[in-house]
Amino acid sequence: MNALPVLLGMAGVTYASRLAGLWLRARVPAFWMRFLRFVPIAVFAALVVPALPGERGEALVRLLAAGLAALASWRFRKLWLGLATGMAAYWLLR
Repeated sequence: MNALPVLLGMAGVTYASRLAGLWLRARVPAFWMRFLRFVPIAVFAALVVPALPGERGEALVRLLAAGLAALASWRFRKLWLGLATGMAAYWLLR
């Protein structure tokens, strides 16, 4: 099977959906705006959580670093600060 048509189709659908969002200029209800605010953090959590157990017995270190990152993100409401805290805690605890 040739992958080129599949890749071009996926690129076309992605590009068309982005263009449609720009062209429509529709008014989004307040409920959906509140809902969409949580999409980036939900996607980030979905990417990070499966990697928490880690390898070579690093589960405790990773969980502590993730807990500190979550606490910093929650306390200061800054995702970048949570990322930096988690990375620094992981580096120091290893």
